[in-house]
Amino acid sequence: MKHNVKITILILAMFLATQFIGLYVVNEYLPEKVVDGEKVTVSDVPSLPYGMETPQPEEQSDYNQVFASVVLAFMIALGILFLLMRYKAEIVLKIWFAFVVLIALGIFFNAILPENQYSSWFALIIALPLMFFKVFKRNIFVHNTTELLIYPGIAAVFVPILNIWTIVALLVVISIYDIWAVWHSGVMQKMAKFQMNKVKVFSGFFIPYLSKKMKNKIKKMKKPELKKLKKKGVRARVAILGGGDVIFPIITAGVVLKTLGFIPAILTIFGALLGLGYLFFFAKQQKYYPAMPFISTGLFLGMGIGYILTII
Repeated sequence: MKHNVKITILILAMFLATQFIGLYVVNEYLPEKVVDGEKVTVSDVPSLPYGMETPQPEEQSDYNQVFASVVLAFMIALGILFLLMRYKAEIVLKIWFAFVVLIALGIFFNAILPENQYSSWFALIIALPLMFFKVFKRNIFVHNTTELLIYPGIAAVFVPILNIWTIVALLVVISIYDIWAVWHSGVMQKMAKFQMNKVKVFSGFFIPYLSKKMKNKIKKMKKPELKKLKKKGVRARVAILGGGDVIFPIITAGVVLKTLGFIPAILTIFGALLGLGYLFFFAKQQKYYPAMPFISTGLFLGMGIGYILTII
């Protein structure tokens, strides 16, 4: 097991909570969805704010173009990130991160606020202090709490422009990249360390904790030793789950929701949880693993079962 049972259950619970929050937010913005096996159009859904609304693809060729654009945008974003890391442009990265967080939180709050002409601005007002404390004031509680809300907001932008085939292809591409980035190049580990140590922000869940051995050692210490240790600091272990590992399952479940319906979307979420849970329970300590291949396998399983249920 990669982490102890308590930490493993906590991070899986956070992952699952984000998926359900994401499904709710995505559903709020979807103009077309499947209900009781039939596609229905909802006229009173809020539009995506801040210029995030995209044209709805109609033909498979439109979706193919969108897929190519998403992959290209992903590659460009990674290229820019690597350049900024190379030239140690921490402040630029922090501003970029702050902007994405602000917009994503704004989209989330806009989905849950009563709709009116000022709701998107109220959403930004609520999001602004959360963004500030997340990005510029390092706080574990604020960081992880806002992570629950950020990815649903981002997912709501991508779900309308993807269909089943494009999300399957995207999961395959991302899983292959994840394997390369973790097991072959080590890029993912370098990116995570740079974010945490230099930029002082991290895109994903971040839970520091003390090992059982260290806790027992501290219990046996006397007051003078504890004071000395407090000044010196204690090296904690860290359980992390990258943002990509959280957002792609939300996007997938959202696409399944609009294509197959609510029950298949729920099964897709639990498929992702099963894949991630398998990784956490069977992974070894002090080793790095690409999470997306495991999560994608679970997603495909959930999608497959959901599809079978729709045709029975």
